[in-house]
Amino acid sequence: MNRKTLVLPVAIGLLAPVLAACGGSDGGGDSDDAIVIGTTDAFAATSDAPAPFDPAYAYDAGSWNVLRQTVQTLMIAPRGGGEPEPEAAESCRFSDNINKRYECTLRDGLKFANGNALTAEDVKFSVERTRALGESLPEEQNSGVSGLLAGIDTVEAVSEDKVVFHLNASDATFPHKLATPAAGIVDADTYSAKKLRNGFQVDASGPYTLETETKQVEGVEEVVKAVFTKNPNYKGSLKVNSDKLEMRTFAKASQMSTALKSGDIDVMGRTIEPAQIKDFSAGAVEGIELVEMPGLEIRYLGFDTDAPVVEEKAVRQAMAQLVDRAAIVSEVYGTSAEELYSLVPSGVTGHTNSFFNKYSEPDKARAAQLLGKAGIKTPVKVTLNYSTDKYGEVTKQEFEILRDQLNGSDLFDVTIKGTPWKTYRSAELKGEYAVYGMGWFPDFPDADNFLAPFVGEGNFLNSPYRNSKINNTLIPQSRQEADRLAAGDSLKQIQDIIAEDVPVLPLWQGKTYVAARDDITGVEWVLNSSSNMQLWELGRGIGE
Repeated sequence: MNRKTLVLPVAIGLLAPVLAACGGSDGGGDSDDAIVIGTTDAFAATSDAPAPFDPAYAYDAGSWNVLRQTVQTLMIAPRGGGEPEPEAAESCRFSDNINKRYECTLRDGLKFANGNALTAEDVKFSVERTRALGESLPEEQNSGVSGLLAGIDTVEAVSEDKVVFHLNASDATFPHKLATPAAGIVDADTYSAKKLRNGFQVDASGPYTLETETKQVEGVEEVVKAVFTKNPNYKGSLKVNSDKLEMRTFAKASQMSTALKSGDIDVMGRTIEPAQIKDFSAGAVEGIELVEMPGLEIRYLGFDTDAPVVEEKAVRQAMAQLVDRAAIVSEVYGTSAEELYSLVPSGVTGHTNSFFNKYSEPDKARAAQLLGKAGIKTPVKVTLNYSTDKYGEVTKQEFEILRDQLNGSDLFDVTIKGTPWKTYRSAELKGEYAVYGMGWFPDFPDADNFLAPFVGEGNFLNSPYRNSKINNTLIPQSRQEADRLAAGDSLKQIQDIIAEDVPVLPLWQGKTYVAARDDITGVEWVLNSSSNMQLWELGRGIGE
């Protein structure tokens, strides 16, 4: 494998999904013929994260999978990938030659699900609300989602159906950002401009409305079931194939797999683990098909670079020098993952294997040299934190391997600690972890979105790491290039600096899978190029 530089076009729209199908089926789900989707994503309203479905707060794949169905955006990623297309907008375009003025004209007759008219003022309100709350929320409630809109200078509603965005600097990626739930349009009559909307209610104009069934677990309200009902007022670019869908939360992927086999659910979404992938791929389960999509999901270790144990760059570099990605992939994830040597996954324009170029293969002697040169006393005692439920049951196994790799060098004394996501994320934002495991699904499939959210002011990790060259020069340079190949040099420099400073340590990238009973149609289109679910694609019947 050539681990040096790869500069490839985004392949999402060009690679066909891989299906493994077998036999016939009696169908599944029994809730008024609603199509039932399983997930291991847990949705909880806590004191630190009280508003999991507010577009001004939500910034994880699970919550976005809910908002994509309910909250309309001006633009949307097309089903097969590529440049964003108008959704609530009739048309959008840069109206200058330097990509700093972007204007959109809304479709005629837009309404929210409650019947209120949707105008350019609501678009202006929604975008300004997300940005303002991002600046005013306490750090434990600030997810960093407002960073997607940080490049906006002002928003102007020039008429009822026309809105103009004036940007601080050229940004060829801006249409992609308007296609994310961060720019989701909410009703100015039902959302406060000054505070988050607590709980699980959503008032918007997307293809579906939302109702939730919840339960109290140790004083925390958690969603058991989310019901999506076709919005009669929806007017946009999407064809809605089902009148009703249900999303049910499971504690474990194995439980979700059992429910799919028994017909209690129709579709198995996040997270499908290696055991289920092997099971369904082997063709042993009659009536179930497995869809494999090219993967842009990445996993990595994050560092609080102000924490005493890892504030010295040499400690982070030594860890990068010791980690054996190939062992993690082969022992835990198999063919569902591959080694990752940059925050930018292979297959995305601008990817460079910067971590391999700098650290090559795992090397204890070189790691010892890095620590010795910096005067670091060994073994370095550190805790690796991980979420017990966010990324699947096998995460513990992955962190056990990481622990053993680092301890096997005699340079580190590592312990691991698992925490449920409902408290894990807020603890990470508050800086309680020196080293922690996280995953990332892109907001849009561009190298910029694997880099900019991790560095600078307002980054979604609340990391103290800053690099003036990245933030003041290289990111602005890369965004000036509408031709993303032309941004390759700036993107490469960013990746090289991150490999040198190691504020994050990329580990692997994974493929994305959906399993479904074979009377469910549209499964091959249910994931977009950012691995967000497009539930409106699903229907019940005999596939073509």
